[in-house]
Amino acid sequence: MLAQMRPALVMIVLFSALTGLAYPLAITGIAQIALGRPADGSLLTNSDGVVVGSSLIGQSFTSDKYFHGRPSATSAPDPNDSTKTVDAPYNAANSSGSNLGPTSQKLIDRVKGDVDALGGSPAQPVPADAVTTSASGLDPDISPAFARLQVARIAAARNLPEARVQELVDSRIQPPFLGLFGEPRVNVLLLNMALDRLGV
Repeated sequence: MLAQMRPALVMIVLFSALTGLAYPLAITGIAQIALGRPADGSLLTNSDGVVVGSSLIGQSFTSDKYFHGRPSATSAPDPNDSTKTVDAPYNAANSSGSNLGPTSQKLIDRVKGDVDALGGSPAQPVPADAVTTSASGLDPDISPAFARLQVARIAAARNLPEARVQELVDSRIQPPFLGLFGEPRVNVLLLNMALDRLGV
């Protein structure tokens, strides 16, 4: 019986060490060498060296002094009733879309409210990403058009010339990946960090 159990035990120990230790360490090492910053979460630090977020995960900015990201449909457990959820924008622990369809009155009302708040009209439509959520609810980027739509508000809140804020937006536009994939975009956290560095 021991002769039959020994190969099974040896294989368990061998494959546990191989797949549970050697393989993860090898992949981690390769990731650190080839893509160190992304492998560590693309963390961003302020001038004091304090981590303020990741360039890969959006954050909720609500102050008029900052650029706002696109709407987020993430949620969190309701503290008063664990069987329900409450809205929790950019909750990275619960990445999700809203699952509301185009006939949902709740979605229609929210989008109309957002369009009105942004001053949209048939003559001056707002960019789609200004009023629609991403599939994850954690999109860190917005379109250059949505960033430009916010320039006047931020310039007024920070007492800056609009041209200076616009210049900041233009300098932060990232082109499509390899010039082919995706759309031009602006990372909201990087843009807001650049705003803070202006010292106003």
